[in-house]
Amino acid sequence: MDVDDATALSEKSPAVTGKLRKLSDLPSPKAWPLVGHTFQIRPDHFHQQMEQWSRELGPYYRIKIGARYYLIVSDHQAAARALRERPDGFDRTKRLTDVWTNMQLKIGLFGAEGDVWRKQRRMVMAAFDPSHVKAYFPAMSKVADRLESRWKKSAGTDIDLTAELMRFTVDTITGLAFGQEVNTLEAADDIIQAHLDKLFPMLFKRLISPFQLWRYIRLPADRALDRSIAAINLAIDGFVVQARQRIHDCPALRTNPSNLLEAMINAADQGDSGLNDDDVAGNVLTMLLAGEDTTANSLAWLLSLLWDHPEIMQKLQLEVRSKFAIHTRYDMEKLAGLDYLDACINESMRLKPVAPFLALQALKDTVIGDVEIPVHTLIFTLMRRDSVDEQFIPEASRFNPERWLENAAAGQSINSVKRISMPFGAGPRICPGRYLALLEMKIAMTMLLTRFDIEDISAPQGREPREQMSFTMVPVGLKMRLKSRN
Repeated sequence: MDVDDATALSEKSPAVTGKLRKLSDLPSPKAWPLVGHTFQIRPDHFHQQMEQWSRELGPYYRIKIGARYYLIVSDHQAAARALRERPDGFDRTKRLTDVWTNMQLKIGLFGAEGDVWRKQRRMVMAAFDPSHVKAYFPAMSKVADRLESRWKKSAGTDIDLTAELMRFTVDTITGLAFGQEVNTLEAADDIIQAHLDKLFPMLFKRLISPFQLWRYIRLPADRALDRSIAAINLAIDGFVVQARQRIHDCPALRTNPSNLLEAMINAADQGDSGLNDDDVAGNVLTMLLAGEDTTANSLAWLLSLLWDHPEIMQKLQLEVRSKFAIHTRYDMEKLAGLDYLDACINESMRLKPVAPFLALQALKDTVIGDVEIPVHTLIFTLMRRDSVDEQFIPEASRFNPERWLENAAAGQSINSVKRISMPFGAGPRICPGRYLALLEMKIAMTMLLTRFDIEDISAPQGREPREQMSFTMVPVGLKMRLKSRN
């Protein structure tokens, strides 16, 4: 056992302390009478508030929002155990399901629970078979070429980094997942992305709001959201209909699907699947949302950290440019050999995970750490807190990709760091699209570092980019200026 794991185990472990606490025994930030912490919560910085309270109160504490108490857990071992017990011991909160369905969104793997989740998981994992991703690689390279062309036209000017990367990820996921070329990189009016961009901020706002005003009073923002969701649902239904028509016209697609949507339809059509086109459509939406937002923000955070550490940027450039010349075509085997790029990505996700906390709900009476958890208890697991703590990782606040390499000399194994840093979650519900996300990040970084020199990456007022929670953790206001290397 690593030293840090032994330390974490000794902290508040029932096996060590020999007694359990109740939720009411836990410390809590200073609260207002009756309403608790309801009006202290700042939605844009909720993750940072919880992390700060954890530093003050310890790895287990409670807060009150509205009439409900929430358990906050920052102990990475306890969080990992809870995540591994899904979907039988814990699930996503009922509030998420209620808000999701109230928004007229179809349930996919992200929101499904129990037996429905198990059925959908088989379907989605069949669709994410690496052979399907490999078969799409030439088309993924084409999207990278479009991004390169767009950035060459913008060379010397400031570009909105996150928005540009979202165009890239939308184009990639729609082609890979649905067989549809939604070309937001070359289109003047990126309609689909404009609709998608409304979903996550409103979903997060409704999830943490103590008062569900939108159910009774429809403000202009609510009506605009309704129109966007109607347009998205219409597009997704069209994707499914078109995919079924392709399979009908070409029966060979039953055994050799050309994209993830066709693979999902084939899996759903198996006699014992228990799934239908609504399940397929729900997972089309899940892939579209997750594929756009999380990967684009992860790339933006990575580039910001690299720019702040020029010696690391230079080392990464040397690795990438040693394998790919300016006009070298992308190759999956060469991308797989970019070990330092892998290390930079992992280190960036440790410091800036786009999902810094996960919400769970206990399905039965249980124990987390040394705390007794009654059924239906709501829990926030802080996924970053221990990842940036010196107690668990040496020089934890430092951006140091070397710690992810086999020859790391920090006195800590790579596997130990992996057990603490869990950007894709853990357990049975770990993100099924992680392989695709990492491949997207690597091809985008390879294109950028071989075709361009970066002249500047900056946030407003020259400060570090502000972290903003909008269901995912977004870097605010990042601009990038490039110079073409040709």
